[in-house]
Amino acid sequence: MLRLLISTGEVSGDLQGSLLIEALKEEALRRDLSIEILALGGNRMEAAGAELIADTAPMGAIGLLEALPLVLPTLLIQSKVNQLLISRPPDAVVLIDYMGANIRLGNRLRKHFAKIPIIYYIAPQEWAWRIGDGGTTDLIAFTDKILAIFQAEADFYQERGGNVVWVGHPMIDIHGKLPDCSFARRELGLSPEQKLLLLLPASRKQELRYLMPNLAKAAAMLQAEDSNLEVIVPAGQESFEFQLRETLKREKVRGRVIPANQANNLKPILLSAADLALSKSGTVNMELALHGVPQVVGYKVSRTTAFIARNILKFKVEHISPVNLLLEERLVPELVQDDFTAEKIFQLAMPLLSQKEARLSMLEGYRRLRGKLGSPGVTSRAAGQILDFISQ
Repeated sequence: MLRLLISTGEVSGDLQGSLLIEALKEEALRRDLSIEILALGGNRMEAAGAELIADTAPMGAIGLLEALPLVLPTLLIQSKVNQLLISRPPDAVVLIDYMGANIRLGNRLRKHFAKIPIIYYIAPQEWAWRIGDGGTTDLIAFTDKILAIFQAEADFYQERGGNVVWVGHPMIDIHGKLPDCSFARRELGLSPEQKLLLLLPASRKQELRYLMPNLAKAAAMLQAEDSNLEVIVPAGQESFEFQLRETLKREKVRGRVIPANQANNLKPILLSAADLALSKSGTVNMELALHGVPQVVGYKVSRTTAFIARNILKFKVEHISPVNLLLEERLVPELVQDDFTAEKIFQLAMPLLSQKEARLSMLEGYRRLRGKLGSPGVTSRAAGQILDFISQ
């Protein structure tokens, strides 16, 4: 019996983990291998066939102050993992995204369980950002293999001596044909003259506080310009639903919140019907791009976190959206920190709703993006690389 421990966190990590688990099970079956998968993740990974050791999907924060409430839960999970590594040692550990927690876990494994192979899939985007004069994590020191999703990421780690393979971006695997737009709009109860604006503010609790109010204010301003604009907000987590509804109500936005337990199944319909999305930065930007939805992207953290990042850590990044990072250009409009205001969001969003040229320009950029993501079968390639490495 081959036993793997897969560690990730947050909603996006849980999704990517579930896709990898499905691919691992298929590849193991093809090779006539018996496989057991233990997981730090969420409900999707459990549904894909993993034994869930701890639910880390709700645990995500960017910034020192924002992470404080997670310290005790993280320590409890760490204790549980330490016990598991002794009582049920895995044949390998696969780390997916979730930089802070997985970097700590990787270093701890290398120090105390040096014989367990460590594979990192969807590594931190160190090729795109810098701290101070170019400092990076010590990921290469504790990993045995890196499965890169960007070619630039593979080049970055390879130049620094890492054992790395470019497998491609996993979003390619879930980029499928959307339902007909007319059908999708009927399913959502939209009339022919209505336009649909998606608000995608949060997969982390802090993002409800820092992003959603200005996104909602911008949506209200857009509705003041176009009375036929409908607003829909898919909830990232069930616990977000009440606050999302209250924010829409407070800002007098005509719209609705899709409950978290329905949002994933309705995603193809929402993407097919959407005319524009106002979104946080992250993996969702890539998903919107692959499905041809114009977008405005933004991000904001507490003033304390922003001060520490800029003035003490000297954190630098050229773009915050993975779409722009990969294209190395500002295709998708971005607003960060003090620039992330309702007025500026409105100014950037209005042309994408009303000007055909602006929309076509972004869609042409999306077509160029697709050529940089690799070919389909990413998770299958990743699963094959993992099993090949363990079987050496």
